[in-house]
Amino acid sequence: MSVRRALEIFALEGVPLVEPGDDLAGLILASLADCGRHLQDHDIVVIAQKVVSKAEGRGIDLSGVTPSARAIEIAEAAHKDPRIVELILAESSEVLRVRPGVIIVEHRLGLVLANAGIDRSNVEGETALLLPLDPDASAQRIRERLVAEIGAAVGVMIIDSIGRAWRNGTIGTTIGASGIATMRDLRGQPDLFGRKLETTEVGAADEVAAAASLLMGQAAEATPVVVVRGVDLAGIGTARDLLRPKHMDMFR
Repeated sequence: MSVRRALEIFALEGVPLVEPGDDLAGLILASLADCGRHLQDHDIVVIAQKVVSKAEGRGIDLSGVTPSARAIEIAEAAHKDPRIVELILAESSEVLRVRPGVIIVEHRLGLVLANAGIDRSNVEGETALLLPLDPDASAQRIRERLVAEIGAAVGVMIIDSIGRAWRNGTIGTTIGASGIATMRDLRGQPDLFGRKLETTEVGAADEVAAAASLLMGQAAEATPVVVVRGVDLAGIGTARDLLRPKHMDMFR
């Protein structure tokens, strides 16, 4: 990975509200044309998880969800809608912690996060939005279309706002990636004084995700696609590379 001394980060204006079945890559290409922008080699197109989930039809009508006895029990402890808890259980491989307001789970994708990433913000009606079935595959499909249309070697990331252990506040986090090296391994490289780094591995994709999230916002900004230019993450990697293996997790 190489980094220039300056970064350019810009949000695509005019991306319409995404509906199930929409061609997300086509919407991005149209917005680029409308903005007079052109993608370049090594640009990273960062997309909010929510619009990917919407396009892929991951919205669930809560009126059709019947909570199980376990969901009702956990909902009482967490002070949550039992129907939401039922979806959380269906999307999770393990429930790790429950307290009022939050349920921490290991998602079926391997992510450890609150409420299985299920969200109702910026979603109409009685609908809950689940994470994409396979965000890495979603990123790959979008990237292949963009590369085919524009001819530039770009990367694509799908990000979500996720809380972190030991820190308050959510931060943009990579949940899907294609066409980039998501990790940067600096072990063995010298520091300023010639000492070899022994443990330094950088979650480069998450650093980019956090920067892009500043422009995306969390409320009514309506800027779900951001382009990051100036960071060369050329390589092969996926968001799964960023997950710490369970056997190396000292807190589980």
